[in-house]
Amino acid sequence: MSTDTRAETQRLGVETTGIEIIDEAARTARPKDLFWPWFAANVSVFGISYAGFVLGFKISFWQAVLVTVVGVVVSFLLCGLIAIAGKRGSAPTMILSRSAFGVTGQKVPGVISWLTSIGWETFLAILATLATATIFKQLGWGGGTGTKVVACVVVASLIVAASVAGYHIIMKMQSYLTWITGIATIVYIALTIDDVDLSAVNALPSGSTGAVIGALVLVMTGFGLGWINIAADWSRYQRRDASGASIVAWNTFGGALAPTVLVIYGLLLAGSDQKLRDGIQADPIGTLATILPTWFLLPFLVAAILALVSGAVLGIYSSGLTLLSLGVRIPRPRAAFIDGVILTVGTIWVVFFAESFINPFQSFLITLGVPLAAWAGIMISDLVLRKRDYDDDALFDVRGRYGSWDWTSIGTMVVATVLGWGLVVNSFAGDASWNNWQGYLLEPLGLGKFVDDPAGPYWEGNWPYANLGVLLALVLSFLVTLVLRRRTVRRQEAGT
Repeated sequence: MSTDTRAETQRLGVETTGIEIIDEAARTARPKDLFWPWFAANVSVFGISYAGFVLGFKISFWQAVLVTVVGVVVSFLLCGLIAIAGKRGSAPTMILSRSAFGVTGQKVPGVISWLTSIGWETFLAILATLATATIFKQLGWGGGTGTKVVACVVVASLIVAASVAGYHIIMKMQSYLTWITGIATIVYIALTIDDVDLSAVNALPSGSTGAVIGALVLVMTGFGLGWINIAADWSRYQRRDASGASIVAWNTFGGALAPTVLVIYGLLLAGSDQKLRDGIQADPIGTLATILPTWFLLPFLVAAILALVSGAVLGIYSSGLTLLSLGVRIPRPRAAFIDGVILTVGTIWVVFFAESFINPFQSFLITLGVPLAAWAGIMISDLVLRKRDYDDDALFDVRGRYGSWDWTSIGTMVVATVLGWGLVVNSFAGDASWNNWQGYLLEPLGLGKFVDDPAGPYWEGNWPYANLGVLLALVLSFLVTLVLRRRTVRRQEAGT
């Protein structure tokens, strides 16, 4: 790109910075600026519908509240810890991950990160498309194939346009979306509060310890752990003298505030109505609209779509950066556009051809959640061990202090993932049969029994559905890295 063209692109507001280190002069963000992207991306009515998935574990309201508070806050706290790396290195998350995995070895977790981001952004686009069709049907405006096609095109276009524009446009957009979606959500609560039946909510029976842990893992992977691989992407513009504690605090506060409130309110709604709980499984946001007065359906739809677009924008922006970190040599806006095409194709396939999407998605989420948790444990441990900022040049040089491959980290991630997959099960054998190989350690450890019933295979016992493998991968990789890589990190920081 010529100098004149680059200057024109910048005047048009498009961020041309890719995976390179942010210039010192451009690092003007403050910790409190992190509130806006994280709050806007998570103040979605989808948070209310998530309560249906939590109660699907057959736990009581108060158990579900505990699971929500702990799962949401802790998972976003982990995001906040990763965000510190952005301040230390002024580069995208997966570039900074090279310090732990090596410049070339980083491609192993990089592929997992890219798939996770693509999966999340596509999921959000699907939700927006299905919600539009459901609400249009309620309004008597159709809601069939034509509506879904238009909705799919509009949603995908909004996501791709904002992602191509880049960091500065997204940060400004998120600050506006925070107010729009926040106000709409408050109005939604006010209009539906009469649908809460406290006697029905309190009558929900308590679940087993395994069910509680399973719901906790689902909340953690569905919220903070679903974003953890991109956390440093939004802190790389932070001033070098910014407080690490403030970065963690604002990241956690911005990400956890809305989901905590919304899921708890959703627990009150879903716990009051079995029909609502069942409908959420097929069309989460559309189902929530069924209890609204007609006059608020259109504002609700607009706010819901904007909230989902807000979350998808963060995902596709970061997936583009991850694509570049894998060695794809194209400008950042073009990388975001490519991922946008993939998002559109995925949305079309699920909306128009797939028989079910919630069940396969949850199976996909848990499957990727295991290696992502292993990566997060390694990355957080690496951050704890480091006392200095990253060596900028070495992050891009296989002959630098971080080397080409760090076999300790790669081996730790592989072992933690293999063990983790042995302790998670595919809860949706009929819709995601490709995942039925999971849970191979449960029977040997006496934690459950697989029953190959002709009506549909299932696991007996309370622990199989707890998905212990995600927590195991996170904790094991953290502890192993803390012990085995201590000397390596010291050598790297000494420059030897």
